Amino acid sequence: MTGEDLPRVAGPVPGPASRGWVDRLARHECPAITARRARRAEALGVADTDPIVWVESRGSNVRDADGNVFVDLVAGFGVASVGHRHPRVVAAGQAQLGVLPHAMGDVYPDPNRIRLLEALARHTGLPQAILGSSGSDAVEAALKTARVASGRDGVVAFTGAYHGLSYGALAVTGYKAGAFQAPFAGQLGPHVRRRPFGGDLGPMDGVGAVLVEPIQGRGGVRVPPPGWLAGLRAACDAAGAVLIFDEVFVGFGRTGRWFAHQHEGVVPDLLCLGKGMAAGFPISACVGRREVMEAWGASRGEALHTQTFLGNPVGCAMAAACIQVIEDEALVERSAELGAWLAERLAAFGPVRGRGLMLGLELPDALGVSRRLLERGFITLPAGEGAEVLQLSPPLTVARAQLDAFLDTLGEVL
Repeated sequence: MTGEDLPRVAGPVPGPASRGWVDRLARHECPAITARRARRAEALGVADTDPIVWVESRGSNVRDADGNVFVDLVAGFGVASVGHRHPRVVAAGQAQLGVLPHAMGDVYPDPNRIRLLEALARHTGLPQAILGSSGSDAVEAALKTARVASGRDGVVAFTGAYHGLSYGALAVTGYKAGAFQAPFAGQLGPHVRRRPFGGDLGPMDGVGAVLVEPIQGRGGVRVPPPGWLAGLRAACDAAGAVLIFDEVFVGFGRTGRWFAHQHEGVVPDLLCLGKGMAAGFPISACVGRREVMEAWGASRGEALHTQTFLGNPVGCAMAAACIQVIEDEALVERSAELGAWLAERLAAFGPVRGRGLMLGLELPDALGVSRRLLERGFITLPAGEGAEVLQLSPPLTVARAQLDAFLDTLGEVL
């Protein structure tokens, strides 16, 4: 695979090799994890939708266990920002793995962690950070920081929001809240106030934090009305609350700016980052204003918030390399230009949402369309509460020829 290949699919999807792997997976993985819907067709009303099993990736291409080559138009949930297996990111990880694969969290740092923190400060304008291993980690760190800084428990979150599924992040997730939260409702506190995305905040008494995605991802690629984020900023300033932007999905050039909030000229107190930060290694960050972060106080030898793999040297090396690639290859500008072109072409099929290469096409049966596209070699995702949006978040390096082929196939599928 070159990374810019067009799809090559022979036979049914998934093929026999993928099915064989999924049979083995079904014996040992909790059934709530990977969607093995063919084994639950009667209960779900769908059939024959076992996943393909990935074995290799490069650029915008993925090869499955049957040798089929796909074009990944969701960048592995937005992770492959600079493409899968970018040589500079891989080289950084391999070099570090051969020298120092692990340091000691909050006890003994290494130079890679410091370089990454400096790069994050340079690009976000927010000088201090807490590193983590997942987007949920970044959200948890932000919620804790806001509580320490504000002294108040209340959190305003929004309908359609997806912030993760660990307990703190789950409490503020509005996307399919009934399904995700119901089994754990007794362990989720009453401190979260849910408001309509793009709507009024309501009373701010007792509120210490407002948490929002500047553009919602899984909630349906929803862009708020112009000026709404600025209104949140003003409301937080008036109430002494901490404004948190969750850009785990939409950060690092995804929307045609380094960060999505820059479209509106609004600066948060805390910013959650992850996914495309290292293009494949699980690492995240909560970055913030100095005066907010310093509310934690200085460590006295027992960190109030940490984890064993905080600032992992391999992850930090890969993240720093990924950020440098985005800068050197002008991928933010490419996202803006290519995204505008793609949005214009998509408009022939229906209403288009989003910015840059974070786009959604409104379709009444996005789930079915996504499935048919997979059979033709294109990986997409349905988004929105009712799966009413076809989500496209390809690598920022995706080839225009791959997008042309996708548009032709989309027309045939529809």
